[in-house]
Amino acid sequence: MKNLDRYLSNLMIGNIKLHNLHWNVTGLTFKAVHEYLEALYDDSFEKLDEVAELQKQLGLPVLASAKEYLENTDIQELGYKEYTPVEAIKFAKEYVEHMRDLALTIRKEAEQEDCFVLTNLMEDHVTGYDKHIWFLNNMLK
Repeated sequence: MKNLDRYLSNLMIGNIKLHNLHWNVTGLTFKAVHEYLEALYDDSFEKLDEVAELQKQLGLPVLASAKEYLENTDIQELGYKEYTPVEAIKFAKEYVEHMRDLALTIRKEAEQEDCFVLTNLMEDHVTGYDKHIWFLNNMLK
């Protein structure tokens, strides 16, 4: 399940990306965006743990080093700079949408392999991503 390794790697690198935005957002709505980004990276880390534990339950190896995560991710890291609230929200939304699409791909693959526990987990993740996308879209209005 190569996409599952990519998903796990994206969760870890995405968590770092969200932390970067959380630490470096500035501007009039700093507090609200800062706190929302914290909720996003907490959610990302929870998903990371769920996926890794499921991989272990399924007898699959779990990537566990920064080197492996960087080799398997398709998430672009951000460098250090200050980000406006709008920039931070747009980067976060891009990440969440990307993860939603990947979760849907994995769900379809898991369904084809009759791996219902993974199918259900990805459905739960997609539901969470959909809610975050709704919040982020409304923050950008």
